Amino acid sequence: MIKNVFIISVVFFSLVSAARADSPMERAQIMFKPIPKDPPPLEGNPVTPEKVNLGKILYFDPRLSASNLISCNTCHNIGMGGIDFQETSIGHGWQKGHRNAPTVFNAVFNIAQFWDGRASDLREQAKGPVQATVEMNNTPEIVIETIRSMPEYEELFKKAFSDEKDPVTFDNMARAIEAFEVTLLTPDSRFDGYLKGDENALTAKEREGLRLFMQKGCALCHGGINIGGQGYYPFGVVEKPGKEIAAGDVGRFSVTGVKADEYVFKAPSLRNIALTPPYFHSGKVWGLKDAVKIMGAVQLGISLAENEADNIVAFLKTTTGVQPKVEYPILPASTDKTPRPKPD
Repeated sequence: MIKNVFIISVVFFSLVSAARADSPMERAQIMFKPIPKDPPPLEGNPVTPEKVNLGKILYFDPRLSASNLISCNTCHNIGMGGIDFQETSIGHGWQKGHRNAPTVFNAVFNIAQFWDGRASDLREQAKGPVQATVEMNNTPEIVIETIRSMPEYEELFKKAFSDEKDPVTFDNMARAIEAFEVTLLTPDSRFDGYLKGDENALTAKEREGLRLFMQKGCALCHGGINIGGQGYYPFGVVEKPGKEIAAGDVGRFSVTGVKADEYVFKAPSLRNIALTPPYFHSGKVWGLKDAVKIMGAVQLGISLAENEADNIVAFLKTTTGVQPKVEYPILPASTDKTPRPKPD
């Protein structure tokens, strides 16, 4: 709660400072920041090449799931903007979850993970889907049994956590995945070029879209380095969205039990947004322009003109950065001791 209030305060004062800036570029430079090329440090989890390599292998390994079919990459596909192109993800036994999978790209810059912020960081988030019955439906005990059944994994854990006597643990699995995910950054978007001072990085139409994005109030929730992901806000400030879009999801209330958190969600990052449909926690809106117009109505109480929505969409498309190129790893070979799939 304190962290969220602090971030909202920072955003508020950034908006005040931006309003006093002399030019649109200066306003944008106050409200947003470019994505760095290098991963930020992780508290309590030094990022090393050995740990990143192990994390990459684990990220792609479906044997962390009970069915041996679902990996982290299933719902957060690195070749598809870090999402799965589904309204809501399909998990164990073809069950469908109740929320759209957010992108894993640049997720390290979010205030917390998941739409409701129930995981404080990527390490905690990595443990959730593995154990969720609607997702990978596994247990820490079976995961460790699986990993220990493969000598190659034993060696990889020893290299990644060389200072530990017993490195193969569920916590270290999560630490390795976190170390890999923190490398999934998308720097050098055209918008980042603009933030670094290149006026010509954006066209006149895109610059107008950025001006509208700031002037209309979109940046109040979608500011900062990740153009969002920095705080929690009610979905439907001015008017409630249709039941189909809201999908009856009470949002952060399910985590905190606080009445004021009903229908409150973490504002998603809008970076690479053109690559990550469908939109909203329900995944019910497939068109980016439709999503922009809905947000104008339910969050800001305004009806965006067609050309205004078009210009904002043009700007949002400039946030697509250089996508991480990850070579698909050769996974450790299963052995006779490796637990067999449990599809049901």
